[in-house]
Amino acid sequence: MTSKTILLGAVASLALAGAASAANYQGWYISLEAGVNFLDDSDVDNDTIDPTFLGGFAPTSASFDTGWAGMLSMGHSWGDLRAEVELAYRSNDLDSFNVQGADFGGGGVFEEFAVMGNLVYDWRLSDRWSLALGGGIGMDQIHYDNESGWHTVPIRDVEWVFAWQLIAGLNYEIDNQNTLFVNYRYFNAGDAEFTEADGFGDLHNDSYDDITKHAVTIGWRHDLIEDSTPVEPAPPMEAPPPPPPAVRNFVIYFDAGKCNLSGEADAVLSEAASSAKSTGSASVRIVGHTDTAGGSGGNQKLSECRADAAKSNLVGKGVPAGSISASGRGESEPAVQTGDGVREPQNNRVVIDLQ
Repeated sequence: MTSKTILLGAVASLALAGAASAANYQGWYISLEAGVNFLDDSDVDNDTIDPTFLGGFAPTSASFDTGWAGMLSMGHSWGDLRAEVELAYRSNDLDSFNVQGADFGGGGVFEEFAVMGNLVYDWRLSDRWSLALGGGIGMDQIHYDNESGWHTVPIRDVEWVFAWQLIAGLNYEIDNQNTLFVNYRYFNAGDAEFTEADGFGDLHNDSYDDITKHAVTIGWRHDLIEDSTPVEPAPPMEAPPPPPPAVRNFVIYFDAGKCNLSGEADAVLSEAASSAKSTGSASVRIVGHTDTAGGSGGNQKLSECRADAAKSNLVGKGVPAGSISASGRGESEPAVQTGDGVREPQNNRVVIDLQ
């Protein structure tokens, strides 16, 4: 298994291992990355300027050693979408130059400086992980040097060619401002023809078809302005307990020693009944009282009689009997404190509470 296969497999494994979203970046950022670069074997049209040299149009191919690559980028993010300008450097040594089955020994180098415009989308996988997919177009400047061993006359030339690339990567957010990532690039540069020969002019040429490269890099991305930390919404406030039901009080008075209702008492009870029915009171509490004149046992019975009279009146006015409680307190809870045996009109009363 080649080192290129192992590295590409590692990138694919990392992309699938992310258990799910990176932060929603905003604003300007810079990134720096470096790694290995592989240059595919390439077909070469050799010496079309001088067809008599080395067979002219004879089948020729070149292969390259594993090299290295570095990229510096500056871009802007709109949430998950990023646009950036990338400056890239790649370098690979020539490994072999095969003409008509014969391998010409020697040395040489491919050095490339690319300026690319990229558009990348980050698919958020979890709070910190995201998968990046994108591509770019631009220009690639190739510095070619086949050294003297490849030809009787060496070729050293520089060519600008159109280039495009596809990008796949895995991001890990360290904090709101810094991200580590692994990227894979499939890079394709157009055909390039190299003709300059040191001190001799354009005597020979090497014309490369469809230069294809693969780069695997590790990098760091830094937001120039720190992203704000999302504020978690406050938990909903619990509704306050409902206020206790309002208590409405009505008081009716009786003549001393009596439990029959006067006209004024009947009018007050009519008001109480109307209020109970209109507001839907759940309960009506009636308590009868007396003054201190007479014995305590008689006063207890008198207070109960007064309470029962008020209850009967309310039931007659449409208040449900089941919602009414009636009791007597005798002379034990006077409205006005007096000595024993004292007649006090304000103590001869019934209190009606609506709840």
